[in-house]
Amino acid sequence: MSKLHHVGIAGVGIYVPERRLTNADFETMVDTSDEWITSRSGIKERRICAPDEATSDLAAKAALRALDNAGLTPKDVDALICATFTSDNQCPSTACHIQAKIGAKNAFAFDISAACSGFLYALTIVKGLILDGVCKTAVVMGAEAMSRFTDYKDRATCVLFGDGAGAVVVQANAPHGRILSEYMGADGTMADQIIIPAGGSRLPASHETIDQGKHFIKMEGNEVFKFAIRILAHSVEQALKRCGRSIEDLKLIIPHQANYRILEAAARKMGIPTEKMFNNIAYYGNTSAATVPIALTEALQQGLIHNKDLIGLVAFGGGLTWGSVIIEW
Repeated sequence: MSKLHHVGIAGVGIYVPERRLTNADFETMVDTSDEWITSRSGIKERRICAPDEATSDLAAKAALRALDNAGLTPKDVDALICATFTSDNQCPSTACHIQAKIGAKNAFAFDISAACSGFLYALTIVKGLILDGVCKTAVVMGAEAMSRFTDYKDRATCVLFGDGAGAVVVQANAPHGRILSEYMGADGTMADQIIIPAGGSRLPASHETIDQGKHFIKMEGNEVFKFAIRILAHSVEQALKRCGRSIEDLKLIIPHQANYRILEAAARKMGIPTEKMFNNIAYYGNTSAATVPIALTEALQQGLIHNKDLIGLVAFGGGLTWGSVIIEW
């Protein structure tokens, strides 16, 4: 076996549903307007699952595209890790459904739940698994069917979320995307800031919880907004410190796509031009754990990332959680 020098990204892929839900559509659904939504979030449209699509369907298609991009097959995969909080079922894991759908019969499979930070948590976990020799080739996915948990009568939240999936193939000695450092964190005292109150062991499903809309996502927008700006800058700075690099060394930052105003404010806090902060939120909205891998894939497809470029991946989400991963392409 060849010596393990590093862990990196061998392939990328995304899948988003065909249906588009535009701001004009929302004008017929709730008391809002295209101008109101765009000015407050930067979102113009988002993708929505078909009636027969679930999170595992999105993730499986993204995973197959990532494997094709890497020149590999599902049988080459040792591990499948899906970051999601909109899983197909409470049990089993969405990753097990994905394994069956793509035929990755040699892989172990599990989910992690860290909301919008989930993909970066999963990337950090799989790096450790590869370094420890537990696996050689893994597919890490961020996938969400947010529309299934969105209250389309709540105009403050329903305009924000969309569905989609992104995947990366992580491999020992991969030719690109060398993972240099990571920084993760959480503050459980703020757990109620982004929460789906019912459906778990605290509030099992009942007529009452359904009637009260407690199976939909709830968010304290103003508090999350202020937290996000601070934590995005802090996470990137800490991850850079761990690999001995500085903010000036970064070619591009791939942030969680929650709100364009958050990205603008975070860029100012970091002292970088907004052009360094990749943004595709107008087309997909907030797809939670899927935003970073979707954005990374699109940045590569648009030719914005070149050999040896230093890239910062960063996210925050429910928990509250946060994290950043620095990669050298």
